[in-house]
Amino acid sequence: MGFLADKCTFRLLTRELIATCKPFSCGYDDLDEYFLKDSPLWADQMYGKTYCFVLKDDPQTIVCAFSLSNDTIRVDLLPNSQRKRFLKEIPKEKRMRRYPAVLIGRLGVDIQFANNGIGTELMQILKFWFVEPDNKAAVRYLAVDALNNSRTLNYYEKNGFAYLFKDEEQEAVSSRMKQPLKTRYMYFDLIEVIRK
Repeated sequence: MGFLADKCTFRLLTRELIATCKPFSCGYDDLDEYFLKDSPLWADQMYGKTYCFVLKDDPQTIVCAFSLSNDTIRVDLLPNSQRKRFLKEIPKEKRMRRYPAVLIGRLGVDIQFANNGIGTELMQILKFWFVEPDNKAAVRYLAVDALNNSRTLNYYEKNGFAYLFKDEEQEAVSSRMKQPLKTRYMYFDLIEVIRK
């Protein structure tokens, strides 16, 4: 199957697990700080949950981690051309102002496991996780505020994510942010997984 499926165990990232594990680092200080310090605080407030995969042979080693929370994609705020592009796959009688999504708040692979396809395998797991029949909530999209750097954006593009806004300028105007943007909002339509 894959490294995560064969060599790892899926776990909720808790304070107790963090305390017993070796230091996790994906090479970005703010992400490392989130996973090791902030994620339990977010869980306490019920803003999101953080999960990880640890090695079966060495349960103190975190291979990768990611956080999830509920989100919506608001098409009523999109410029007309972007709204039409987004809605083209949705039957007219089922169109709404917002669509259910799961936000991938943070995602990182420990640097000792980087560049081995683990991030892509993790994304495949997430895509299938939300289309399984026993999934607790209906969701149509995976969404992410991806760090606005070529490496991160390329990762999400490679995994089938599209930009909600045509370009950074349009996104900055819509979100009332000043450029340059620190993140870009991207989404993946889970209906594509079902169609395959």
